[in-house]
Amino acid sequence: MNRDATPRRYLMCPPEHFEVTYSINPWMDPSKPVDLPLARTQWEDLRDRYRSLGHTVEELAPRPGLPDMVFAANGATVVDGRVLGAKFAYRERHAEAAVHREWFRDHGYTEILEPDHVNEGEGDFAVTASFLLAGRGFRSSPLSHDEAQEFFGRPVIGLDLVDPRYYHLDTALCVLDGAADEIMYFPGAFSPGSRSVLARLFPDALIAGEPDAAALGLNAVSDGRHVLLPQAATGLFDPLRDRGFEPMPMDLSELLKGGGSVKCCTQELRER
Repeated sequence: MNRDATPRRYLMCPPEHFEVTYSINPWMDPSKPVDLPLARTQWEDLRDRYRSLGHTVEELAPRPGLPDMVFAANGATVVDGRVLGAKFAYRERHAEAAVHREWFRDHGYTEILEPDHVNEGEGDFAVTASFLLAGRGFRSSPLSHDEAQEFFGRPVIGLDLVDPRYYHLDTALCVLDGAADEIMYFPGAFSPGSRSVLARLFPDALIAGEPDAAALGLNAVSDGRHVLLPQAATGLFDPLRDRGFEPMPMDLSELLKGGGSVKCCTQELRER
């Protein structure tokens, strides 16, 4: 199958203040020091790879005291040029939401919703052609699903996450080709009912195994052809190639100490 890449526009935030001094997910261990120069180099490699593929990368200025801002995907969800802001579950990240909203206002976005209910942006919202897939169970409130559906006017499919390692939807599911409603996911991250929903809606999905999921291999970004994913998720490379995709392994091992990888660092700006 021939796959065509679609030019994308992304928002990323350099890890200038990245550190792990608290733990708000199972991946974070404050006893393991972060190599900040290495984290910066790995982040720049990802940014530069996007640009080499013809994508546009906007940069959000980091703020002191907000070490998790590098995980820019959590700051908002943008669909058809409309911005649903984030409302973070943990106080350590609360201030990030306003920084993201300010960026959107400064860049000409006019339809920006400050939410009433907790959601962590594209951490728990994944956009396909037909649906807005919405995770719940560890971070985002189920009440945020109705809020998103009303704002975007798209059907929202709620999915229950049950394994704390996969605390956000983007750690357990990746949209490979939104136009074709094509995804990959790890069934073990979801409740039995949610697995049944995914199997019904996406019968041809690529199913990831435990080793690749545990390497955060599903925290990936696809432009419809190229799939940028953690280099340790080797078991996904051949299945992706078999479907016509081009896997591009990335080393974000330092950022993994904060519980994120490729997708966590990448917010997609979907215009009309």
